[in-house]
Amino acid sequence: MSGGHRAAARAVAGPPVSEHVTALPAAGLRPLIARYSGYRDAGQPPGRHRGLPSPYLTVIFTLDEPLEVAEHPDPAQAGGQFGTLAGGLHTVPALITHDGSQSGVQVALSPLGARAILGLPAGELASLDVEGSEVLGPLAGQVQDKLRAAGSWPERFAAVDELLWTRACASTVVARGGSADLARGRGPGVSPEVGYAWQRLMRTGGQTPVGQLAAETGWSDRHLRSRRAGTGASLAELAAECGYYDQAHLDREFRGLAGCPPSTWLAEEYPALA
Repeated sequence: MSGGHRAAARAVAGPPVSEHVTALPAAGLRPLIARYSGYRDAGQPPGRHRGLPSPYLTVIFTLDEPLEVAEHPDPAQAGGQFGTLAGGLHTVPALITHDGSQSGVQVALSPLGARAILGLPAGELASLDVEGSEVLGPLAGQVQDKLRAAGSWPERFAAVDELLWTRACASTVVARGGSADLARGRGPGVSPEVGYAWQRLMRTGGQTPVGQLAAETGWSDRHLRSRRAGTGASLAELAAECGYYDQAHLDREFRGLAGCPPSTWLAEEYPALA
């Protein structure tokens, strides 16, 4: 279908839609999953989204149309479309594009939960994006079917809760004592030292030096590294508040993570604010 025909189809379908909703997972999943983000845009101007580095792996179940990844964190990986996606931790952005319509549920998956939900260590997906079925198997399609049958965002989030909790409880690592790990706020199959280090980093916003973490866990620095596989403020004010020397310093650091300066990212992600 040509761009003109797609625009005409959206016009016939109804007025523009823009829905963006977040929710916490069920209590039992919170040691594994930080949040769910539901989104549905239709009849909007074409746009792009930079998937910035974060402390979480990304799992996306699309609803109406596939996800278009123009650039992956690994430049050697060619862009493409995904019905479902599992993306690892990364230090450079991914570039997502859309023609005015996009929809799905995104799961922010803790590295401590990768084994329970995806069945593999988080390090195996570092800087990679794969079709969800490659790691979730038939569950990827099952979640998608449930989401498409649901009539509201609460129903969709509840469906994800149900299926991912069943997956976690059925995993080998949980069957071998992972439930106790969850009760302690640690992902199943994860050593107490790595679980402690992760929770400490999250509580301090990543500000705890690795050497200090190693001392607190009783491991050596090298061993710990090997096992860790508001509005209205100007950018200058934000830079000062976050401890940067000046805005130029913030711009350089942000460009390294996002591939563009903060002003460009804001203009692309939040055109109304820009």
